[in-house]
Amino acid sequence: MIELLPHQKRALDQIRNRTILYGGVGTGKSITILSYYLKEEAPKDIYVITTAKKRDSLEWEKDAAQLGISRLRECTPNHIGVLTVDSWNNIGKYINIEDAFFIFDEQRLVGTGAWVKSFQKIARNNNWVLLTATPGDTWMDYVPIFVANGFYKNASQFKREHVLYAPYSKFPKIVRYLGIKTLEKYRNIVLVEMPYHKHTERTLEEVPVCYDPVLFKKVTVDRWHIFEDRPIRDVSEMFSLMRKVVNGDPSRIQVLRELLHKHPKMIVYYNFNYELEALRTLSDEFVVAEWNGHRKQPIPDTDSWVYLVQYVSGAEGWNCIQTDAMAFYSLTYSYKNFEQAQGRIDRLNSPFTQLHYYILLSSSPIDYAVRQSLSKKQLFNEKKWAAESLGIDVEF
Repeated sequence: MIELLPHQKRALDQIRNRTILYGGVGTGKSITILSYYLKEEAPKDIYVITTAKKRDSLEWEKDAAQLGISRLRECTPNHIGVLTVDSWNNIGKYINIEDAFFIFDEQRLVGTGAWVKSFQKIARNNNWVLLTATPGDTWMDYVPIFVANGFYKNASQFKREHVLYAPYSKFPKIVRYLGIKTLEKYRNIVLVEMPYHKHTERTLEEVPVCYDPVLFKKVTVDRWHIFEDRPIRDVSEMFSLMRKVVNGDPSRIQVLRELLHKHPKMIVYYNFNYELEALRTLSDEFVVAEWNGHRKQPIPDTDSWVYLVQYVSGAEGWNCIQTDAMAFYSLTYSYKNFEQAQGRIDRLNSPFTQLHYYILLSSSPIDYAVRQSLSKKQLFNEKKWAAESLGIDVEF
């Protein structure tokens, strides 16, 4: 058995069925919730729905073994259930399970898709707790949890009571939310916070990089596809081109090389394939490994390395305590992804006290707007910014 830390013990006393255990990345939520299972839910079988990376790395099995929990029936005492760990992609396999305890690891319940529908079916017949470091960017992110707790019959009822949409809009555009006090009350019911004063301290440094304002103007003012020599089709293509002009500037690689000489082991986050192609040129000087939709390589076991991670593929579900440095080659639109990414090196067992995060940032309007949005812990909205800052309608 292991001894829980004080902040974990406090959370353990507050956790209830059908709640969200909310704690920063690296604060030990998994050990805490497994301890809750032993205290309140055993000998039910225990199911963990997590990211594919966490499932494949056996992180949950390693933590569970410290508490005597096993995925093998023959190795499991009578007073403890059997552990099953699977990914969110396979959540539909478990909709017929009853009278078990489910741990939903990392928030994936957005909208009304297949994962949400499977979650709702599981929640009706089992006890459960959801773990996350970023519980929600908007009130809509809480809808599946509110419905599972019986606060609303379904998402349609929630929208009728709390969502005001813009009139005459070509797509559903939320103007504001109604009944905020009620929503805050429900959020306080379902959220169990696990605050922790870490031994680590994060230092975020914005590192200036260049961009070509002439090309940027051709995209935003002339609305010209500079790579295919034709008019831009729509606002989505315009944003894609804006970001390519900015993120594809060669100054970014030059700055990153300088940072790598300062920090011989560094994790680098990026968005797009053209960025990856530029980043791969670092292999002429450094050991390079990747985690993305095409390659899933381990962190190199060498004295120096650069680990290239695509936001969507690797913002969460893994950790690294071999380095104190991370660079953001380009910015993500999602504050949730941005925060989760930072947490990959900010762990309870990190040997470092000072962690360095370098944000490669140009003076372009798009970089500035995204950075401002992340600073406010918000999700950047392309169409809203295009209308408010550039005076551009959704349709050209």
